[in-house]
Amino acid sequence: MVTTYPPRIEPSATVRMGDTVREFRARDVDAINLGSGSPDFATPEHITEAAMRALGEGHTRMGMTAGLPELREAIAEKFAADNGIETDPASIGVTPGSKFALFAAITQLTREGDEVVLFDPSWVSYEAMVDLADSDIDRVPLDPEAGFSLGNVELAERVSDDTRALVLNNPVNPTGTVFSRAELGEIRDLAVDHDFWVVADEIYEKLVHDGEHRSIGSLSGMADRTVTVNGFSKAYAMSGWRLGYYTAPQPVVDAMRAIQSQTVSSATTFAQHGAVAALEGPQTPVEEMRRIYDSRIRTAIDIIEDAGGTVSRPSAAFYLFVPVSTDDDVELAETILDEQQVATTPGSAFGVSGYLRLACTIPEERIKEGVTRLTECPHVAV
Repeated sequence: MVTTYPPRIEPSATVRMGDTVREFRARDVDAINLGSGSPDFATPEHITEAAMRALGEGHTRMGMTAGLPELREAIAEKFAADNGIETDPASIGVTPGSKFALFAAITQLTREGDEVVLFDPSWVSYEAMVDLADSDIDRVPLDPEAGFSLGNVELAERVSDDTRALVLNNPVNPTGTVFSRAELGEIRDLAVDHDFWVVADEIYEKLVHDGEHRSIGSLSGMADRTVTVNGFSKAYAMSGWRLGYYTAPQPVVDAMRAIQSQTVSSATTFAQHGAVAALEGPQTPVEEMRRIYDSRIRTAIDIIEDAGGTVSRPSAAFYLFVPVSTDDDVELAETILDEQQVATTPGSAFGVSGYLRLACTIPEERIKEGVTRLTECPHVAV
């Protein structure tokens, strides 16, 4: 008998869709993947060259659980310059992917029965992480009339002294929402008043098209109650490198390092040398990729609107959260994949039914073809 724990954990919906597309392609089916949040660009050359030099120099042994000292120094400088977060390399951790940093933070900060606030919609894996900690989820729907921001949400009525943590994805996957200074201030005030933690996932911070990203960890009173998580996958097209990082108060850092040392040990050593080059080298490639994502988004929106559909333009990232005329978006996504050979991710995977998430992480011509196929479905062009 195989025992699974906990039984409510399901495979990632986004990963499952990507696997299905690969199966289609193995059968020579012209499947288009609008479901994957993995950038399609090659990693900038100066980053790969730094990693290759490290390989040539023999940096292939297991490294420190905390991460390369020079990388943590570069991250500390990045936090100060980009995010207004003053931290020390000793209070920074490097992980094999930002997903593990989020997992370690949630499982170390919360225990059985603790209340954790998740906004809906939000990234598919937060719920599973909270479940793995045996904590209780309080789902707070964001305001769709305000672009899935806090809008008219009465957050003060949803948190209390029983709240242990709030997970804040900013910018938001799947909507591309960027929380305003006022919204972050409201969350800060409630966190201070009720003494709860904020786990801030800021992986899309460099892909902001409109507005300005601010880190909640930089606000007054938040340094001692925030775990700020980031990574290299999205901004630097390094999703296969599996490199994330975080900063937090030292006791939390020590706890997160402990679980890392007993599970995944450390991030790949030569990859971390590439990450140093990513932070210290030219940032022009990041802006160029952001510009192309923005162009792809505009192209997809034009096709949807020309077909009679509606969709809001995101302020950040590379996703579109498209409303559809059925709440059974899981069945719709499966039907579109079977009949149109286009992979999408149902909104219900993010906590909000009646939507499909489209990822503009493929070349523009393929986006045109994929979105055009989508609009042939009457539930999309509404």
